[in-house]
This record gives sequence, C-alpha cells and structure tokens, in this order.
Amino acid sequence: MSQPIPGQVQLRPQVERSRPDFVMITIIASLTALGLLMILSTSGPRLEAEGAARASEMVRQSTFVVLGAVVFLVATILSDRQWRLLTPWVYAGTLFLLVLVLIIGELIQGAARWIPLGVVNLQPSEVAKPAVILILAALLAGAVKVKWLRILQAFALVGVPAVLIFLQPDLGTMLVFGFVAVVMLFVAGTDVRQIVILGLLALAALIFSIEANVLQEYQVKRLTGFLNPGEQTLEINYNQNQSQIAIAGGSMFGQGLFEGTQTNLAFVPAQTTDFIFTAVAEQLGFVGAATVIGLYAVLVFRLLVISSAARDRFGQLFAAGMAAMIAFHVFVNIGMTIGLLPVTGLPLPFLSFGGSFYISTLFGLGVAHSIWVHRSRVPLGAVPSRTV
Repeated sequence: MSQPIPGQVQLRPQVERSRPDFVMITIIASLTALGLLMILSTSGPRLEAEGAARASEMVRQSTFVVLGAVVFLVATILSDRQWRLLTPWVYAGTLFLLVLVLIIGELIQGAARWIPLGVVNLQPSEVAKPAVILILAALLAGAVKVKWLRILQAFALVGVPAVLIFLQPDLGTMLVFGFVAVVMLFVAGTDVRQIVILGLLALAALIFSIEANVLQEYQVKRLTGFLNPGEQTLEINYNQNQSQIAIAGGSMFGQGLFEGTQTNLAFVPAQTTDFIFTAVAEQLGFVGAATVIGLYAVLVFRLLVISSAARDRFGQLFAAGMAAMIAFHVFVNIGMTIGLLPVTGLPLPFLSFGGSFYISTLFGLGVAHSIWVHRSRVPLGAVPSRTV
C-alpha cells in the first residue's frame, strides 16, 4: 500500500453520522401517550360501572407499550442485513402461528383469531403484517426488472398467509396485504400497465367473492350497509352513526378531556379499539384530530425518507412497505369512523387498545429504524487535509 507523500494534500471525506431518528421516536412516543389517555377516557366509565378499577385497561396497555419498546430496541440493534438473513425464519414462524390459531385459536365473536397465552392472547394476523413486508422486500430486492414471474412469486408469498387469515376470518388484514404488496411492487419497478391489470384482477376477484358467497354474511352486510346508509340504520350502520355523532360533537376545540358525552355514556361500540379516533375528535375537537393526522403524516414521511436513504434495495422496499401499512391503517380506520369507508375492523396505530398490533407495529418500525441507523455513510463532500 502506498504511503502518503509528506506535504501532499489528501481529501478526507465527510460522512453522515448514523444517529437515531428522533423525529420518528418522538412521534411514536406522543401517539402512544395520547393512546393511553384515550383508552383511560373511553374505558374508565364502563369499568367503574362494572365495579372494576378505572385505569385497569390503560395499565394493561402500558404493559404492551413496555414490551413494544423492548422489541423496537432489539429490532434497531440488529442490522437490516441481519434481518434480511432472518426473513425466511420470521416468515415460516408466522405461517406456523397462522396454522396453529386455526387449530387451537380462541373463538371470540365468531372468529378464531387469537391464541390464548394465559393472561394475554396473541393475534398471529397482526404478526403477519411486518413478516409479509419482510419477505416481499427480500424477494423484490433481487429483481433488476419486475416481470410477471416475480409478481406471481410475490403474490404467492402473500397469498399463503392471506388465505390462512381469510379462514379465521379477517378480511381487513387481507386488504392490508393487498395494498402493501401493490405499493412495494410499484417501488420495486413495476410499470403502470402491470399495476392496472392487477387492480382489475382484484376487482374481479371481489365481485366473484360476493357473487359466489365466499364472503361471510356480516362482511357483505357491512359493505351493502355502507353503500346504502339509509337502510337498516340501527343494525348495520349503528357504529358509524354513533361515531359520526361523537366526532361532530367535538366541534373545533372539543368538549374537553374526559368530558365527551358519547364517550362517557358508552354510545360508541368498540371505542377503545376500532373507534378510538372518535374519542380524540369528541374530546379534543377538530384541532386535536387534525394534529393526530398530522403526526401520522410526518411518520409516513419519515419512513419514506428512510426508504430513500437505505443502503440497498431491501431496506428501501421494507421502509416503503411500512409506510404503506401505516398509511393504509390510518386512512381506513379514520375513513370508517367518519363514514367514508365501510367498517373493516382495522385498528388505529398506537392509539387503539391491543398488544399484538402495537408490538408488531413497533417491530416493523424498529427494523425500519435499523435501516436508518445502519445506512451507508455517503460522502457529502471532500475537505482538504494536509498530512505531515
């Protein structure tokens, strides 16, 4: 190796430091704190009426928050290249859980979606979301050009867990898979013509499912009730009607924390889970609701920044997939609470009560954060330095 000549001017590259994404971390912490507060406000009156501790559900969710923080930290410590090597194992483990839940799953409200683990239940369909994003990123990262064979391979990998989840049944998660897959295919280089063909095939599959009675009766009723809001209002559209009343009651600045009429009187069903956004809008008003939406928008933007800064296509695709998942959950959940979309049962990230979705989301964001902190140290310029 040649030695530098004394007195010769050398170029010392300036490199980008791999610091944590404090914006992402702050948003996660802020939404989580608000979620705990909203869970307390929505569950407190009901729990008191039942003779239970007012803060018991909030305390339980706090346990999930601690576990999620640990998962986020572990996922960040491992590099994105290590996660790529672990992807087949994560995917295989997820398939095992999806099969297991069909065998021993606890039946709740007509669906076998949870594996009982003593004091808590595990929902494998939530674990499957980041696992599917991982396997798609690993598959598409090796494609120079996305041809139909690679597209078929991608949908085969998505289709296996999707079918297992459909058998539970859980239509909402299948919709998440479809949207995320299309976004990741687009980022990978799929052209517009291919996307249009895939969209037409998806529409045809939906029409066939309805005509062939593949969908469950309640799923069809939700769709028909959404398309015909004036019919069977008290049965099909009750949740959305009460949700809209709560949101409208919040006006500009809200009725005040713990002061929401619809919330305190428990008029909105499933308010700690699917309809948690109604508590935000009723108590904090349009200003509070808009702030929450703005935080989600910044989080999605940060994920897109991570995607653009990734050191390889695997990291680029995974971060884009997580951005698509978060955006889809937020859009669909808030859309159904204000009556723009049918009820699908998709929770609101960080706000809705539930451990499986919260921890799985933190895992996915932890992997995305790992992509950020382990990104390539790209030269930003050259600073002359004199060796002596």
